[in-house]
Amino acid sequence: MSDAEKIQVLIVDDHAVVRSGLTAFLMAFDDLEPVGGASSGAEAIRLCEKGRPDVILMDLVMPGMDGAAATKHIRDRWPETQVIALTSFKEENLVQDALQAGAIGYLLKNVSADELADAVRSAHAGRPTLAPEAAQALIQAALHKPSVGHDLTEREHEILKLMTQGLSNPDIADRLFVSRSTVKFHVSNVLSKLNAESRTEAVAIALQNGIV
Repeated sequence: MSDAEKIQVLIVDDHAVVRSGLTAFLMAFDDLEPVGGASSGAEAIRLCEKGRPDVILMDLVMPGMDGAAATKHIRDRWPETQVIALTSFKEENLVQDALQAGAIGYLLKNVSADELADAVRSAHAGRPTLAPEAAQALIQAALHKPSVGHDLTEREHEILKLMTQGLSNPDIADRLFVSRSTVKFHVSNVLSKLNAESRTEAVAIALQNGIV
C-alpha cells in the first residue's frame, strides 16, 4: 500500500508517553500512518494548517485550549478531517461537549490496538464509534434531562402564573406589592430560563409543559 493510500493520523495528547504509545499502535497497521503529534489543542490547529490529517486522535483534558475547543475549531475550518476523542474520562459533560464540537467518535484510553485501528478506519469512512461507557453516559443524560422550567424560583413561578392569567407588569406589581422594576427583572429571568423570545411564547411554553 502506498503512503498516499494510507489513512494519515495526527495524535494530540499532552503526555509524550501517550503519544509515543499511540504512534506505536498505529504503526502496527499497514493502512494507518501516524503523521505527527501535538501536546495541546493550539498546536493541533497549527499542525492542521500545515497538513491535513485524515483523522485526529484528540485528548480532551489538556492545559490551555482543551480538546473540545480544538475539535470545534478544526471541524469548522477543515470539515474533511475527522476527530476521535480519546480520553481517560467518561463523564456525561465531556462526552456531550466532544460530540457537539464535531467529534465522530469517543473512546477511552484502555481501548485495544485493534479497536483503535477499527475506529480510525470507521472515522475516515464517516462512521461513528462510541465506547460503551460513552454511549451509557449519553443515555443517562437523556434519561435525566431536566424538565422545562425546573430552575424557576418560587417568585418567578408565581409571576409566570400571573403572566398566564394575562396580567401586565404593572398589574403583577400591584398584585404582589413590589415595584415594576422588580417585576421586569423577574419576567426577564423567566423568559431567559424558558428560552422564550416574548411573554406570549413564555406563556405558551408554560402551558404546554404544565409548569403552571
